[in-house]
Amino acid sequence: MTLPCCTLDGEYFQPFKLEGEDAARWISSAGPGLKRIEFLVPQASRPEAMAHIETDLGALAGVKSARLNLTGRRVAVVYEDGAIEPQALIDRLGFLGYMARPFDPRETGLTKDDRENSRLLRALAVAGFAASNVMLLSVSVWSGAEGATRDLFHWLSAMIALPAVAYAGRPFFYSAVNALRLGRVNMDVPISLGVLLASFMSLFETINGEAHAYFDASVTLLFFLLAGRYLDHLMRARARSAIAQLVSLSAEGATLVEADGSRRYVPARDLKAGMVVAVAAGDRLPADGLIREGTSDMDRSLLTGETAPETVRPGALVHAGEMNVTAPITVEITAAGNDTFLSELVRLMASAEQGQSRYIRIADRLARFYSPAVHTLAAVTLIGWLLLGHGWHDSIMAAIAVLIITCPCALGLAVPAVQVVASGKLFRSGVMIKDGAALEKLAGVDTVIFDKTGTLTKGEPALVSPLMVSTDTLALAAGLAQASKHPLSRALVREVAKRGLQPVTVLDVAEHPGLGLSGTHAGEQLRLGNRAWCGMEESGEDLGLLEFAFRRSAKPAVLFQFEDQLRPDAASTVATLRQMGLAVHLLSGDREAAVKRVADAVGIDTAVSRASPQAKLAYVDALTSAGKKVLMVGDGINDAPALAAGYTSMAPATASDIGRTAAETVWMGESASAVVRAIKVSRRTQRIAKENFALAVGYNVFAVPLAMIGFVSPLVAAVAMSTSSIIVIANALRVGLGRTPGPSSVRVDGDQQTGRNALKDAA
Repeated sequence: MTLPCCTLDGEYFQPFKLEGEDAARWISSAGPGLKRIEFLVPQASRPEAMAHIETDLGALAGVKSARLNLTGRRVAVVYEDGAIEPQALIDRLGFLGYMARPFDPRETGLTKDDRENSRLLRALAVAGFAASNVMLLSVSVWSGAEGATRDLFHWLSAMIALPAVAYAGRPFFYSAVNALRLGRVNMDVPISLGVLLASFMSLFETINGEAHAYFDASVTLLFFLLAGRYLDHLMRARARSAIAQLVSLSAEGATLVEADGSRRYVPARDLKAGMVVAVAAGDRLPADGLIREGTSDMDRSLLTGETAPETVRPGALVHAGEMNVTAPITVEITAAGNDTFLSELVRLMASAEQGQSRYIRIADRLARFYSPAVHTLAAVTLIGWLLLGHGWHDSIMAAIAVLIITCPCALGLAVPAVQVVASGKLFRSGVMIKDGAALEKLAGVDTVIFDKTGTLTKGEPALVSPLMVSTDTLALAAGLAQASKHPLSRALVREVAKRGLQPVTVLDVAEHPGLGLSGTHAGEQLRLGNRAWCGMEESGEDLGLLEFAFRRSAKPAVLFQFEDQLRPDAASTVATLRQMGLAVHLLSGDREAAVKRVADAVGIDTAVSRASPQAKLAYVDALTSAGKKVLMVGDGINDAPALAAGYTSMAPATASDIGRTAAETVWMGESASAVVRAIKVSRRTQRIAKENFALAVGYNVFAVPLAMIGFVSPLVAAVAMSTSSIIVIANALRVGLGRTPGPSSVRVDGDQQTGRNALKDAA
């Protein structure tokens, strides 16, 4: 069935009907006797939607749980098999005012969803233009313009502000109307009332030729509220793209091997357990399964996060999304569709994002708690003045003064202004903040978890042994290695180039999957690969090193050993974090020996090896459940669920696309000291943000009572509102002052070694 198009705000959303067997493609197992289905609910964008949807759906007979993901605007429902039909859930959501349809992960990366982004950006631009121009006109009035000149400026302000309010306020107006139509009150209702009240009263004053009009207050309030909503949309788009990139790793189809040996291409969605598919070299696996025929090298970074391909043979378990590197194989499918490992990763990402959604964006908190209080105070002032015998005009003017003076402009700037300055400071030092809330979270972390490969290390193997091998042997080995794309082969070629040598031309080069490379030169038979194939005995001790053996005819084999190089300042970064009172852990999917080498080199006591994506996520969740605020630092696809589940997350710029997307902070360059810089700047940012909140709240505590009793005119209220915003901005600029030291400026204990030497000594 073709899905109806819609925008994420639901404006053009059409009802969806599940027909016949079409429902089965959207349903997955959630345990014995339980089914799970996920719906896209574009209109569920505000915090109050969580209570409406989760409470109502959870009360339906047969429904075990209903969980709304505000980030992706998706609701996942777990229900008893046969107790309720998915269409009944769609109908119930429609009754609540939320149009729904089954969620297709592939749609999360489509550009058509950018229509809401464009609409919000246009509204923000219109509100910003109107606010700046109306404020300029207001300055002339405040400077003493009288009579016809003053009235002209008021009418010019009206001509700018009223169309701007009508256009830019639509996201709030539409939401408020829909809520009232359904008998509810959401946070957009008081926002809309406040903006409209300020606008209409200003128009009334202008028509009657009064001295004051306050169009600037209405459009300025609207501008800051739209800014918060636009940032919120960008955050949601980031989360959608992370899942979309995961889904993009799955193959669109596969070559099905029939029982009679014939082959035909089938879409991935038609694959089922028990089928046999052929996977060519360079293709990704379309489903989970067991290798029936063939030996090859498999890029399993999706599972382990390690760059080195792993040799797989008949009987080995492989997963959807993994890439076959060297030779064709046939695979018997054991799980397809929603039951694959890749689909599980998508669900883990969604679950982790849901855990983050409880951290409400700054703009949402302001709109939810502050705006209703503003308008309540204005209403109390209006009623109080009327009860005291004052006329309608004076009472409304007093209420307007309260509305203006309590405008959350300064409070709305308290965090964003500091974040802008802090983000700029970090950017200049090579750290990019992707999510404004990340600064707030970084300041509160007490535990740092590092991945190994590509995070504490560079993710590029380098030759460490033997260092004194003859140049002709090295050149011959490089001549074989340059015919392969294996990471260790490329590392060997780089080492030759670093020494100023040229690889020798080798003839009759052949690749033997799972074994290595062979060739000839000047009558000599050459082999480059694993120990056994090159006639070298296996070592009983695992030193955590990667290795290739090389053999020339009857000469003894030479063992090339490689290590993943530590990032500069990795050890001093860990030492600095511990001096700051943070607990530091190492969590990796690599072998125990390799993980221990790095842990010993950088000074980490708690290290976990052979951790799958599920294990990493469980590890982070366990620390979170224990009350820890975890900063997850990782780079691989396998780290993505843990990155999303952490209190906050960081990734290097060299990370996978999915790793960078899932992380809230990305650092440039090779030095791991960026983790320390980010935390230090965030802590300073948090202190200044709290100061701004205190300034903004203190201003209101002092000014609001004066306005309510009539000691502050709307003109003075407007000036006070602007002054409070200027003070907040000036205080925010303090974040950019001073130097933020990295680990290099902190003295490390004499017995703590750093860099490559520490890693060698750990061996």
